[in-house]
Amino acid sequence: MHLSQPFDPKVTEIMKKAQDMGGISQDEAVYLLRLELCSDEAYAVMALANRMSRQSFGGKAERHFHIGLNVEGCVYNCKFCSLTKQAGIFKGSEEFSREQLLAWGKQGQEQGADGLNLMTTGRYSFEKLLEIGAWLSKEISVPLVANTRDITHKEGEALLAHGFQGFYHAVRLGEGKDTPFPVETRIKTLKVITEVGLKWANCIEPVGPEHTPEEIAGLMVLARELGATYSGVMRRINFPGSPLGHHGMINELEMARMVAVSRLVMGDVAKAHCTHEPNTAALMAGANLFFPEVGSSPRDAQSDTGKGRGKDLEACARIFREMGLDPYLPSNCFDQARPPAEPTDTCPSSYNGLP
Repeated sequence: MHLSQPFDPKVTEIMKKAQDMGGISQDEAVYLLRLELCSDEAYAVMALANRMSRQSFGGKAERHFHIGLNVEGCVYNCKFCSLTKQAGIFKGSEEFSREQLLAWGKQGQEQGADGLNLMTTGRYSFEKLLEIGAWLSKEISVPLVANTRDITHKEGEALLAHGFQGFYHAVRLGEGKDTPFPVETRIKTLKVITEVGLKWANCIEPVGPEHTPEEIAGLMVLARELGATYSGVMRRINFPGSPLGHHGMINELEMARMVAVSRLVMGDVAKAHCTHEPNTAALMAGANLFFPEVGSSPRDAQSDTGKGRGKDLEACARIFREMGLDPYLPSNCFDQARPPAEPTDTCPSSYNGLP
C-alpha cells in the first residue's frame, strides 16, 4: 500500500466543480465511471456524493413503495423483464384484487411510505389505472406515482386529475435493441410528464456489464437536463432463463460507484437519489431512496415479489437507520403541506427504538 501515491488531478478538478451543486458534464461522468473501482479516487467520489445527499436531503431516507398491479406474459418482450411472453415464466394473466391493493396501500401509509408506485405491464388498461388511482387517492393520503406505458399530454393530465402526483419512466439502457421502443418515444413521454406537472421519477436502468460508460453517462445527463425529481441507478437482475444472462451482473460496489457519479451529475436538481435493489453500499455513495416491493416485479419469478426478491418497508427502514438516515422525516419529493427536511451536516452514530 502506497499512502503517498498521487491523487488524480483531473478527479480533483471534477469534484471541486461538483461540490458547487451545478452538475458535471457527460465527459466528466465518463471519466469517473472509468476509474479503477477500488481506487482512492473512486472512493473519494463516493464520499463526496454521500456528503452532497446527506446535506441537501437533510438526512432523509425515502421509501417509495412499489406495487405491481398485474402479472402476465407481456407481448413487448423487453429482454431484461421476467414479465414477458418470451421469458415463459408467467403463462396466464392475473390482476391483484382491490382488497389486496387497498391492504398494501394502507400498509404503506401505516408504515410511513413516502410514495406508492403503481406499476403495470405494457398493455394494461390505462382507464383501469386511472380508476385505481382515483379510488386509492380517496382511501389513503400517500402520493401516487404511475409506472406504465408511454403517454400523451391528454393522458398525463388525466393522471393528475385521477389522483397521481408522479410518473416513473426511463429511457432504458439498450432501448430499441433490448426493447421494441424507440428512444425518441421515451424522451417524448419524459417531456410530457414534466410539461403537464407530474413529478418525473427516473433511474438509470437496467445496468449490466455490457453497457458502456458513454451510454450510462448520457442517460445521467438526460435526467438532469429534463429535470427528474429523482434519479439514480438500478442494476439488471437476471432471472432464470434471461436472454441477457450471459452478460452477467454488475455487483453492488460497482452500482454504488455509478450512484455516486449520477449524484454528481444531478447536483441541485435532485430531490432524492435512488438505488435498486436496496443495499448499504449505495447509501455511502449518495443514495437515499429505496423501493420496497410487493405485487408483480420485472426482476422476479414470483407473481408477488413480496414473497420473493422484494424487500418490505420495515426491512428498508432498518437498513436506512443502520446507515444513519431517517425514513420517518418528511419526503422531499412531493408538494405536501408538511415542510421538507432541513439541510444538515450531521451523520448520526445511533438511533432510538428496536432494530
